[in-house]
Amino acid sequence: MTERLRRPALGILGGMGPLATADFYRRFVERTPAACDQGHVPVVMWADPAVPDRTAALLGGGPSPVPALVEGARWLQRAGVTCMAVPCNTAHAYVEQLSRATGVEVIDMIEAALTAASGRLPGGRVGVLATRGTRRARLYERAGAALGVEVVQVPEQAQRVYVDAAIGAVKSGADRAAPEAWIALATEALREAGAQVVVAACTEIPLVSGAASRILPLIDSTDALVDAALERLAWPGRAAPDQRAEASGAVVGGNETSGLGSF
Repeated sequence: MTERLRRPALGILGGMGPLATADFYRRFVERTPAACDQGHVPVVMWADPAVPDRTAALLGGGPSPVPALVEGARWLQRAGVTCMAVPCNTAHAYVEQLSRATGVEVIDMIEAALTAASGRLPGGRVGVLATRGTRRARLYERAGAALGVEVVQVPEQAQRVYVDAAIGAVKSGADRAAPEAWIALATEALREAGAQVVVAACTEIPLVSGAASRILPLIDSTDALVDAALERLAWPGRAAPDQRAEASGAVVGGNETSGLGSF
């Protein structure tokens, strides 16, 4: 990479898992107010599925993912990104370390999802469907305390039998019918525990949350991160391509461009 990006750019620190990262980027493109290719946000993605399991590390049964995450974050920093999105709720246990290591802002997925949930049902109890690592780190509880939002977790048995199993099934590429049913059952358990809205707080869960959304109003943490990233970038809709080229100093049909540098 010989040049830095010349426009505000989003860095995606992904691979956790690969399908969730692809889902985030697809939604980001779909929700960007652009009428043509050139109107979209420049994006640099680091998606390394070899990052050690975040939940295993938080539960004390696996190596720390921090060195691998910092390596990816520094690569994005060198690429010149303006801010970073990490489409993995559990990885947010480590975002302060990433910010300190790079000086690049990491958009807070947890805060974005809880803000969306409280906006959907002010004063309501928010149920959370998350990994054990997210629960152990109390990511949603801590963010909820700061926002004045009461967070409800699924009972331990439902976590193991329904939520953990569903996340594992999506990551393994299994048929989605069974995990969708499990997430619906976990959502029913949250409703019985008093939750009035639920956050799909693992980026695999939105992929199997159709039935759950008919039980309780559902906030998709992936969508919340997309919206927060677009708001952070303050990305406008763009005019016609020739007007953009003229405004940026590019020579249409010539050798100069105003997009990404050479990679």
